[in-house]
Amino acid sequence: MSGKVGGGQAKKAGGSKKEKKAKYFKKITTYLETYTKILVVLCDNIGSSQMQKIRRSLRGKAVLLMGKNTMMRKAIRSGSGEHPEWEAVIPYITGNIGLVFTNDSDLQKIRDICLESKVPAAAKSGIKAPDNVIVPKGITTLEPTKTSFLQALNIASKINKGTIEILQDVQLIKKGDKVGSSEATLLQMLDIKPFQYGLQMIAVYDDGSVFDAEVLDITDEVILSKFGAGIANVASLSLGLNFPTAAAFPHVVINAYKNLLAIALETEYSFPQADQFKELAANPGAAGPSSGGAPAAGGTAAAPAPEPEKEEEEEDEGLGFDLFG
Repeated sequence: MSGKVGGGQAKKAGGSKKEKKAKYFKKITTYLETYTKILVVLCDNIGSSQMQKIRRSLRGKAVLLMGKNTMMRKAIRSGSGEHPEWEAVIPYITGNIGLVFTNDSDLQKIRDICLESKVPAAAKSGIKAPDNVIVPKGITTLEPTKTSFLQALNIASKINKGTIEILQDVQLIKKGDKVGSSEATLLQMLDIKPFQYGLQMIAVYDDGSVFDAEVLDITDEVILSKFGAGIANVASLSLGLNFPTAAAFPHVVINAYKNLLAIALETEYSFPQADQFKELAANPGAAGPSSGGAPAAGGTAAAPAPEPEKEEEEEDEGLGFDLFG
């Protein structure tokens, strides 16, 4: 009889697990059909309370879904028959991954909400350091008996009024290196929590296309500057090759105008756009203060200075410098 009861309990437990699995599959399928944008985030070293805080900050704007990677991939593949574009997300589901679903057009805002929730954390032995760790110089709370411990880590120190003083800033850990047990112990003794943990952006899914998360850092100003630089390069190449393009057309028109203006200034030929320049060339004093022809105190323009009289060339006849005579 006990065997039957045990078998019934196992069957019930199996059915419950199956129901949970089906419920999760339905949830992720509903999210994929409802939302057109997904932020793939890495959730390493994040506690449950911090995760709840992130969910609350996203409420009404986005939905954060966690789960086993195998279940995520299987659920996405199960609906890829009707929606093959969903499979673009699958290669990024590796590690401790979460999916942030949203329809908000401003993905940068959603990204910022996800990233703003960070908490300080101690350096644990064996983890990979997300940032450089600097131990600052100054007096510590360590007892003099810990001097040898600092010497083992190549940290210069001295005894100052019964405590240890670190003489200079020391880079204890480099970004990307594994944290050693000695480094972790020292940071714990100094009560230093050097790391901050939160969600990390991995990729962005937008209506069937997947991009690197760095795309969210591209602003309209950056796009316009890149576009302007590209137009300038096309115009330069076009002018150098004498090959007409739309980018070079304004430069061609301006250069042609300059050539016509130069001809008009040197000849009797003129056209409306050159008349003003010809007048200024003939009467520079009429240009106003900006060109040196400042008006007189009474409001009338100062009279132009008289041109110096040309000295008459002296005739050298009879001076006796004729080499042939």
